Amino acid sequence: MKVLRINARDTHRIRSEILRPGKSVDNCIFEGDDDDQTFHLGAFIENKLVSVASFYFDRHPDLDALYQYRLRGMATLPSFQRQGLSKALLKIGFPIVKQNQCSVVWCNAREEAMGFYQKVGFEKMGDKFEIPEVGPHFLMVKNIDH
Repeated sequence: MKVLRINARDTHRIRSEILRPGKSVDNCIFEGDDDDQTFHLGAFIENKLVSVASFYFDRHPDLDALYQYRLRGMATLPSFQRQGLSKALLKIGFPIVKQNQCSVVWCNAREEAMGFYQKVGFEKMGDKFEIPEVGPHFLMVKNIDH
C-alpha cells in the first residue's frame, strides 16, 4: 500500500460510489476542492486508487482554534475496507496539517463511522444533526498538537 497526494478529480469516483451512491458524480465535487491550501490523499494497492481523503483549510464556527482543517470525503472501496487504509491516510495527513500551522482537524462524521473516528482520536462535540439526503452526522474534532 502506498499513500500519495492526488488531484481533487481523482477523488470523485470513490466519493460518489461510497458517499453518494446512485447520485451523479457532480454531487461529489465539493466547494474548496481546488483551493490552494486544500490537499487530497489517496491510498493505492497495486497501483489502483482504493481509498481517498480530502483536507480543507476551513474553520468551524463552533471551535475556538484560529486555524483549522476540515477532513471531508473520506471513502474506501468496499473490498478494501477495514484494512487500515483510512488510518494510513490520516497518518500522512495530520503532519501536513501541522506543517500548515494548524492543530485542529474536524469533520462531520456519519453516525455509522463514529467508532472509527473515536479510535483514531477524534472526540464528538454537540448533538446529532441531519445532512439532507445524506443522513445523521456528528461534529468530530481532533487536536493534533501532541
